[in-house]
Order: sequence, then C-alpha cells, then structure tokens
Amino acid sequence: MASLSAERIASELSGKSTKFGDIKKRGKEIKKDHDLAMELWSIGGYHPRLLSTLIFDKMLLSQDVLEKLVADMLDHDATERNQLADWLLANQLMKAKKTVTLIGSWQESPSPILRRLFWYHQARLRWTGQTPPENSSELLDSLERDIADAPPEVQWAMNFCAGQIGVHEPKFRSRCIKLGKKIGLYKDDPVAKNCTPSYLPEFIRIEVAKRQ
Repeated sequence: MASLSAERIASELSGKSTKFGDIKKRGKEIKKDHDLAMELWSIGGYHPRLLSTLIFDKMLLSQDVLEKLVADMLDHDATERNQLADWLLANQLMKAKKTVTLIGSWQESPSPILRRLFWYHQARLRWTGQTPPENSSELLDSLERDIADAPPEVQWAMNFCAGQIGVHEPKFRSRCIKLGKKIGLYKDDPVAKNCTPSYLPEFIRIEVAKRQ
C-alpha cells in the first residue's frame, strides 16, 4: 500500500492545472527517493509518474524494473507515453554507465518504447555537443532498412537521429538528406511558427545554417 505521503503528493499533482514546472520543482525538493518513486509509479497517473522519473535512484533501475515501467507506460496515450519515456531517459538512464549499457542493447527490442529510447539516446549523444560515437554508418544502414516500417513513436526517434547525424557529421549529410527524400517522412506536415520541420532535408538545412 502506498504511504500517505505518496498518496498526498499524487493527489496534489493529479489536477489538470499541474504544469511541468510544478513537477520539476517538487522533484528538486525531494531529490532522490527510490521507494517514494516506486510508490508514486504504482499509484498511477501521468503527473505522479513524471515525478517518479525525476526521483528514482538510477542505480536501482535494473532491466527487470525498466521492463515493468515500460509495460506500465502502455496505460497512457502516445503523447504521455513518449513524455514519460523521454524524461526517464534524460533524468535517469543517461546518467549511469549501467543504464547506458542497457540502452545500447535495445535497438532490436520487441518493445517499441525501448527501441525509441535507443534511437533517441543516439540522437542526444550528437546534439548535446559530445563527440559523435563511431557507429553512424551502422546506424544509417539500420535506418535505411527499417525506418519506413517502424511504429510511429520509434519512427520519430529514428528520423530525429538521422537528422542529428546529418547536422553534426558532414561526411554523412548527403546520405541523410537522400534518406529523407526517399521516405518523404513528415514532408507535408504543418510546422508551427519558429519551429524546425521534421522533414530531414529541411531539418538538416535549417540546423546547419544556424551553426554557420
């Protein structure tokens, strides 16, 4: 049974008016409390689970625990599911060698969420200013083979990864642009003002220009 503090926190965060900033503020106050995080996650609800992703102890996130978390994410719609996965990646999984190693094993996972995390992680390794890993050619082989038939949430992360390779690794730029033209993914999607389109040729052109 969840503790009263977990129930109270979950109740406070469950309102429609709760913003991401409110959750991040509470996470900074709590810092790390793995037991509380697990209790909040078990209670369910989108906002309490977002808070959990901020206060887990990354060293206790084994493959078994992560598979349970990912299975529970299927209770949420696609938008919430992707946000939960992305916060878990940014706030926990990328911050320990053990979990980074796990991410590297998810490229062929049967779980679309874990595959999305693999590709999003590869993208983040490039746009966060680090020296790109030396696996871009192999990743592009997989992208050219699999992206057209991937589930939507995986496809988005794969496309984003191809974009980051094209932006940050000039020797692969033409290959990424050619891939984008071939699959035409997101070509006709409307783009909000001041946002970069996801269509690879345009994404790469705009992002490269920003850096010149």
